[in-house]
Amino acid sequence: MKFLLFSAINGIDEPNRGTGERLTQQQRFRRIVDEAVLADKLGIDAYGAGERHTGSVINSSPPVLLSHIAALTTRIRLITTVTVLSVLDPVRVAEDYATLDHLSGGRLDLMIGKGGDVEQLPIFDLTVDQVRDSLAERYDLLRRLWTEEQVTWRGRFRTPLDRVTVQPRPYQQPIRVWHAGSSRLSTAETAARYGDALFSTAGGPNRQQYRAYFEHYRERWQFYGHDPRGASTGISGGFLYLADTTERAIKQFEPHYANYLNTSVGRKNGSPYDGLREYIASTPSLIGSPQDVIDRILGYHADYGNDVINLLVDGLALAEQSEQLERFATEVMPVVKKAAPTGLWEGAPPTDAASTGRRW
Repeated sequence: MKFLLFSAINGIDEPNRGTGERLTQQQRFRRIVDEAVLADKLGIDAYGAGERHTGSVINSSPPVLLSHIAALTTRIRLITTVTVLSVLDPVRVAEDYATLDHLSGGRLDLMIGKGGDVEQLPIFDLTVDQVRDSLAERYDLLRRLWTEEQVTWRGRFRTPLDRVTVQPRPYQQPIRVWHAGSSRLSTAETAARYGDALFSTAGGPNRQQYRAYFEHYRERWQFYGHDPRGASTGISGGFLYLADTTERAIKQFEPHYANYLNTSVGRKNGSPYDGLREYIASTPSLIGSPQDVIDRILGYHADYGNDVINLLVDGLALAEQSEQLERFATEVMPVVKKAAPTGLWEGAPPTDAASTGRRW
C-alpha cells in the first residue's frame, strides 16, 4: 500500500479548526510546504495539492506550488489532486507539468478530473452540460501533445492547432495519469482504454458499488490488451486522526469535524452522513486507534484491491498535524505496507532523477 497526503488548501476566511487561529494566505502556503517536507522525511509516499478557482481555496496554480515543494524534497511523489483539466488549456498544461516533471526529477503523477465546483465553470466559459465532453477532448489533446510532435488538431473547446510541438518534452516517458471520480463507469472505461490509473472517492455505505467499479476497470484494462500488473487504483481515506483508543479518537476529533462542516467549503459540499460516527462507518476514513485504522485500511483493500489511500490533516494546529503524521508513519504505515505490498512507484527512476532541484 502507498499513502498520499493531500491538502485542499483553504484560504484565510475560516479559523483553524479547534484553535481559532487565522492564517494569512502566505502563512497557509508556508504551512502546506512544511507539511510536504515533513511527509518526505517521514517516508510518506506522495503529496497532493488540489485545484479550485473560486471560494476560499487558494491553490489555483498547483504546478507552481508543487515545483517549490520539489525543490525542498528528495523522494516524495508529487500529485495533483486534482488538475481540473476540463477548464484548462491542454497546451499550457502540457508545458507546465512537463516542466515540473523535469524540476522534480521525474516524481510527478498527474491526476485529472472535471472538478466538482460548478461555480468556476463560467469563469472559463463552460456550462455543466459541456464539462464532461470538455474533459474528454482536452485529455485526448494533452496526450497527443506529450507523445507526438507537429500536432495538428481541431476541436470544440479551444482554437485549432497547426503543426505544434510543445516544449519541454516530459522527463518521464510516460507521466502516469490518474482519472479521478466516484463510481461513474465511463471514468473507469476511459482510464482502462488509455492504460491509465483510476482514483475513486469510494465514500458511501454501498461498498458493492465500488467493488464493481474497480472490477469493471480491471476487466476493461485487460480487454484493451494491457498487462494486468499495470492497473493501479486508489481511494480517498479522508481525515486522519489517531488516539490510543477509537472512542478517544472520535471524542477528540468531533470538534474538528463539526468545525469543518461549518466552514465555507464544508457548507458548500454538505454531508450525507448523520454525524461523525456515521461518516466513519460509511467511508474509508482514518479515525481511530492505530490498530483499528490498520484494520480499516486492510479491510477496504481486501474489497477494492487499491494500491493507494489518501489522508488529510487540514485544519489541525501545526503541532497536532505533526504529531498525527509522525504517529501514522511509525504505528500504521509499516504494518499496512508489509501486509499489502504494491509495485506502484517502485523500481529505478529515470536516468538522472537524483538530480532534483535541491542540488541545482
